[in-house]
Amino acid sequence: MLENFRIRVFRAVAHHLNFSRAAEELLLTQPAVTQQIKALEEEFGIPLFNRGGGKISLTSGGEALLPFADQMKALGEQAVSAVARAHGQQAGELALGASQTIAQYLLPNFAARFLKAQPKVRVTARSGNTDEMLEALLAREIQLALIEGPEQRKDIHIEAFMEDHMVLVVPTGHEWADHEIEPEELKDHPLLAREFGSGSRRVVEQALARVGLKPKDLEISMELDSTEGLLSAVEAGLGVTFVSRWAVRNQLELGTLKIARVSGLRLARRFAMAYPAGPEPTGSVGAFRSMLLTHARELSPRATGRAKHAPS
Repeated sequence: MLENFRIRVFRAVAHHLNFSRAAEELLLTQPAVTQQIKALEEEFGIPLFNRGGGKISLTSGGEALLPFADQMKALGEQAVSAVARAHGQQAGELALGASQTIAQYLLPNFAARFLKAQPKVRVTARSGNTDEMLEALLAREIQLALIEGPEQRKDIHIEAFMEDHMVLVVPTGHEWADHEIEPEELKDHPLLAREFGSGSRRVVEQALARVGLKPKDLEISMELDSTEGLLSAVEAGLGVTFVSRWAVRNQLELGTLKIARVSGLRLARRFAMAYPAGPEPTGSVGAFRSMLLTHARELSPRATGRAKHAPS
């Protein structure tokens, strides 16, 4: 908001090293981005980018300018936040990351509640599996990660904010539908699973290990990188799977999928927020954290009809 527009364009090109992607981020045409960079280079009297061979890179002058361009962005955001705080509000950008289950089924409600109270904050969000979101947090690409966990790490502070339950989902006409099975029965049945690095997969494997089933004992017929993919595969009769109760509530209501209970298996887990180790976050990050700790339960999607009675 407060910084020189040409510096903003320079920073986008410098981080992407691609004029087209910078134009998409800035909602400009590529010629407009090129024009702004040319004008900035004329101001400095030196080239900021090497162009050739279909690739661009920073010149020594561009490399010298980039840290200051980043600092200008940070200083501008601090100024906006300071003015907003003087009037009891938050402002600036809040970059969130969320594991896929949280991103798809919970984050929209969380963001709506937060933005109602803090309309001057611009929220951006990205999703991926738990490991990817923690990597993005450490790379400072996001400020707060909402993950399926928690996992203990020394470099990241992880704080649970909501309990979740996972359930075994089967096709409507399956022999296990609305019945209780023994854990051993899972050995000889095709099981659909999330990819490695998924918090959901980790929770399922740990829970099954507690009832005596190791990953090598299971017949994992397919791995998919999304919960929606898992549910579609179950509907197609490709196997059974474990998913969050939030993910399957609509299918249960429509009757397109059913729940099976596994004797002695407890699949409770905590959804958690992660932020860099150190002091508690302040500003918009701190405000979002406080909102989650206070209101997460009431902002959760509510199960209806048959889904309300689904076992956990």
